[in-house]
Amino acid sequence: MIVAIIPARGGSKRIPRKNIKLFHGKPIIAYSIQRAIESKIFDKIFVSTDDMEISEISRSFGAEIITRPAELSDDYTGIHSVMNHAARELYQKINPLKSMCCIYATAPFIQSSDLLKGLNILNNENCKSVFAASEFSYPVFRSFFLNDSSKIEMLFPEHFNSRSQDLPKVFHDAGLFSWGNLDTWLGDPIPFGPEQRIVSIPSWRVQDIDTPEDWKRAELIFQALIKS
Repeated sequence: MIVAIIPARGGSKRIPRKNIKLFHGKPIIAYSIQRAIESKIFDKIFVSTDDMEISEISRSFGAEIITRPAELSDDYTGIHSVMNHAARELYQKINPLKSMCCIYATAPFIQSSDLLKGLNILNNENCKSVFAASEFSYPVFRSFFLNDSSKIEMLFPEHFNSRSQDLPKVFHDAGLFSWGNLDTWLGDPIPFGPEQRIVSIPSWRVQDIDTPEDWKRAELIFQALIKS
């Protein structure tokens, strides 16, 4: 079986009740659930949560619930730990459990075709996981920071005179989804490396949502996409 897991705890701090906050008229988690349903590639779709209201809303949009324990619902628990718990829970109930996709709860720009591309790569290439990634809009090799004296230091001073077109493309996790087989989620987290592949997402369809400013920017992007 192929299942989707949407992690959605209730205790978000910077944006209270973020996972069910209304985004263009419906709870933001609904977009992730609906894209998973529309993809028609999942036998079951689960939301992993510690929160009763999130559970009720998720069920109303077609998801089943995995009850997440309190020790996996704090500010320090990583996504892999949540997926590991879900894998262990479902392994007892679903056989055979083949592939699992972690879909982020605050991913209104995700498309069903993105999920299908990821599954095809997982099935056809020799890799342990596949995740959504996007290219940095500015060459990171020419970036700098302010040191303890508030003075500028380049991260890669050897590239001060390098032309942008001569530098390699650099990507970051787009925060949309991650595919893996059962053994991947039952094992230890995999650092970025050759055992992984990516689904490349255009930068205009990627927006991390951690602050109220991020939320507003995401709403504006979403509105522009609707108009176009």
